[in-house]
Amino acid sequence: MGSAKNKSSAARKARIEEMRRAEQARERRNRILTIGASVVVVVGLVVGGVVLVQSQADKKDEADKTPGKFVTGKDGVKTWNKTLSSTHVTESVSYPMEPPVGGNHHKAWMNCNGDVYTKELANENAVHSLEHGAVWVTYNGKAAKADVEALATKVKQTPFTLMSPDDSQKDPIMLSAWGHQRTVTSASDPNVGKFFEKYVQGEQTPEPGAPCTGGLSE
Repeated sequence: MGSAKNKSSAARKARIEEMRRAEQARERRNRILTIGASVVVVVGLVVGGVVLVQSQADKKDEADKTPGKFVTGKDGVKTWNKTLSSTHVTESVSYPMEPPVGGNHHKAWMNCNGDVYTKELANENAVHSLEHGAVWVTYNGKAAKADVEALATKVKQTPFTLMSPDDSQKDPIMLSAWGHQRTVTSASDPNVGKFFEKYVQGEQTPEPGAPCTGGLSE
């Protein structure tokens, strides 16, 4: 009888041990599955993040490559829709608009303390004047002589302005400030005064307080 009890006890121990081993095996499998799933999730998040960042970078690069353009407001003033660079350079600059309203330019500015020039200016120097908050009045051969004379009188009376001919521009009379430009019909056009009032040393000025004297003269 004792032998039968011993056999029964041994069998129970064996079954318990087998059950313990099976449970341990299940736990190992579960741990492996959990770790595997976590790795997949992490890899997915990393890959997704990389794809998102790359996508955003590609969109930014594409936006950076898109050329800027003028957007005309209700007041008739055209505003350049992209940030204009302002690095000092020594070489000539090819501007995307004429007259230019900003961009890289030479370190020397044109005097713009009501200065009226009778010859065309180097754009690279005039753009530097715009950076200081000047308004640049330009005209081509189609502008009436009376308008040119009247505008010259107004410029001479207005600090932080300059005036010069520009035979490359499309309209007879144009007004330019950093990032902004408009065409006016004549010297008596009320938009001349409005443009001066808003943009002479206006909020668009990249370097407020910079001088309009001490630069280049004709």
